[in-house]
Amino acid sequence: MDKLVCPCKRQHMKQQKRKTVQHFNDPGHAHFLTFSCYRYFPLLSRERTRRWFIQAMEGAREKHNFALLAYVIMPEHVHLIVFPLLPVYDVALFLKAIKQSVARRAKHFLHHHNRVWLERLTVQRGNRKVFRFWQTGPGYDRNIHSKDELFEKISYIHNNPVRSEGVLYQRLKNGNGRVQAGTVESET
Repeated sequence: MDKLVCPCKRQHMKQQKRKTVQHFNDPGHAHFLTFSCYRYFPLLSRERTRRWFIQAMEGAREKHNFALLAYVIMPEHVHLIVFPLLPVYDVALFLKAIKQSVARRAKHFLHHHNRVWLERLTVQRGNRKVFRFWQTGPGYDRNIHSKDELFEKISYIHNNPVRSEGVLYQRLKNGNGRVQAGTVESET
């Protein structure tokens, strides 16, 4: 039997050209976000890098006032559902805070412990070299408009690891930050 692959991974594998993404920062909308490691390398397969990601995500959540509703970390990509707690926000800044933090820590670690991978993740851009932990391009940002759609996406995230043998870390949280077993508790 063939190993099932996350549908988003199949979509990314087909992508050849860099695209831009437009974020719609609409008050009251949660965001379903997906982004991948450079060249779809399994850079999130180590506990260390997953810990860096979780710390960066928590820092970005606090700094930019987002509630984290659900996430899954796969070896080569991540899915998140976040909800802005302020009426004026920028999801791009939230993503940038996560991605930059993880990339900087990875580059520092590789500089001291694995120069081969440091070179493998460094690309020439014009006349300078650039370290890439994350795949260039937009990733995926979908505004969630309804409770039904929210629960569908949470279910997708929760079941995503079941479809792939490479699952590494999954957690589903309610607004109070408590870990839940597959459901989101209502505040009412």
